[in-house]
Amino acid sequence: MYKYEIIIYWSNEDNAFIAEVPELPGCMAHGDTPEKTLKNAKEAIHLWIDTAKEFGDKIPEPKGNKLMYA
Repeated sequence: MYKYEIIIYWSNEDNAFIAEVPELPGCMAHGDTPEKTLKNAKEAIHLWIDTAKEFGDKIPEPKGNKLMYA
């Protein structure tokens, strides 16, 4: 399991919860609930890493082993 920071917040503009993974540029997800958003963010992390591996891009090391909720 990867231990990247995940920030979850409510977006009035999108009318959904948004998850950002700051250590992986462009890695984001959304959902109707914080729990669904977290699940989607974890899937997005795996897809981001799989894509980086496919193209030979560098994969950043996680800065810590924390999950943040906002």
